[in-house]
Amino acid sequence: MNFSFRHNLRGRGLMAPLRQIITLAVPAIITNITTPLLALVDLAIVGHMGGPGGSAAYIAAIAVGGSVFNMLYWLFGFLRMGTSGPAAQAVGAADTLRLSLILYRALAVALAISLLIVIFNRPLSLLLLAFIDPDPATFPLALRYVRICIFGAPAVLSTYVLTGWFLGRQDSRSSMWVSLAINVVNILSSLILVYGLRLGITGVAAGTLIAQWFGFIMAAIICMLRYRPALPPLSLLIRLDELRRFFSVNTDIFLRTLCIIAVTVWFTRAGAAQGDLMLAVNALIMQLFTIFSFFLDGFAFAGESLCGLYSGQRDHARLRLIIRLLLGVTATLALIFSTLYFLFGQTLLTLLSSDSGVISATADYLPWAITIPLLSFVAFTYDAVCLGTTRTRLMLLSCFLSAAIFFTIYFTLFTILANHALWLAFVAYLAARGLILHILLRPHA
Repeated sequence: MNFSFRHNLRGRGLMAPLRQIITLAVPAIITNITTPLLALVDLAIVGHMGGPGGSAAYIAAIAVGGSVFNMLYWLFGFLRMGTSGPAAQAVGAADTLRLSLILYRALAVALAISLLIVIFNRPLSLLLLAFIDPDPATFPLALRYVRICIFGAPAVLSTYVLTGWFLGRQDSRSSMWVSLAINVVNILSSLILVYGLRLGITGVAAGTLIAQWFGFIMAAIICMLRYRPALPPLSLLIRLDELRRFFSVNTDIFLRTLCIIAVTVWFTRAGAAQGDLMLAVNALIMQLFTIFSFFLDGFAFAGESLCGLYSGQRDHARLRLIIRLLLGVTATLALIFSTLYFLFGQTLLTLLSSDSGVISATADYLPWAITIPLLSFVAFTYDAVCLGTTRTRLMLLSCFLSAAIFFTIYFTLFTILANHALWLAFVAYLAARGLILHILLRPHA
């Protein structure tokens, strides 16, 4: 590193990469916050529907249907995560052909997966609903919702690809506008179909389906008008060495997702096994972590994009600077959230629930919500570094080992600490992911 560049990093040069991080993070945070509105809008609409079974059955059906798609689409999150890093590296290397290949190859995989989902939608929907096991009044309504919304799979998975590709191009605003548009279309179409045409839960599902396809079409138009990616020859799209690399990266991410799902599902199951009160307490405390993760994920997305960019440029000095800045920003964010939860955590929980018994029971577990931001920000940040630099095998290894730590602590201490053992295991799992990645990345960063 020459003297002028070193001087630039110490002075004003710090502001430019910091602005890059914030410019990418803010739209991503807005996208993260607005994404859950899709399910909330559906719940709000069915909450005012009567008919056979009353509104409770409709609310339960939407909740069950939402869980089905959360499980299903979460498995294919690699379509976004596995696209952003390679796309950012191609931008850094100024390789427009590779950038187009990454987009169309990922879209082809998304289309193949989604077509299988649509073709086998009947047995798949029954299988997923059987796993959740809703009550008899809820099952037929949930099944109707799922069998309509499942035709949105091609749109949802293709939008994942476009979102990752936009992020790789240092463009998080396009995804933000697409997310906002999806929510507006969902609200309008659902209201018209439910209250105008009296279609009930069918109208709610159709409104969601319309919004998903609208979002994909909007994202595709933005992609074509703004970036005009040329369609590469088929011979290049199916090159074996590139396909091998593509599936290697995405297999790592897929297996890592399975580890996360195993921890998440067991966390919910272990809470439910302790009764409705403890299940509600855990859900409320987890909401505080979810709120924090909306913000942290925004900076992680920025990290994916910028780490990929400087990795593609082979600018190792700038890459190390971005990693240090990301750790500094996310540490500050974690400190702010932990302080807010320490001062106002109980007040925030009362906004989420009016059940005095549940709120009273959360007091013993609030310290976990205060601790989590401080022990999880490193994992989020280093995950972004791994995705941006496509060191996904390290990310998989850290997640696998951390999941093993989670289950070891839970089964060893649950009989002694009860629900506190579950939270201790979860916090240790998050902290271990960060620590293991710190150790693994030190020789490379």
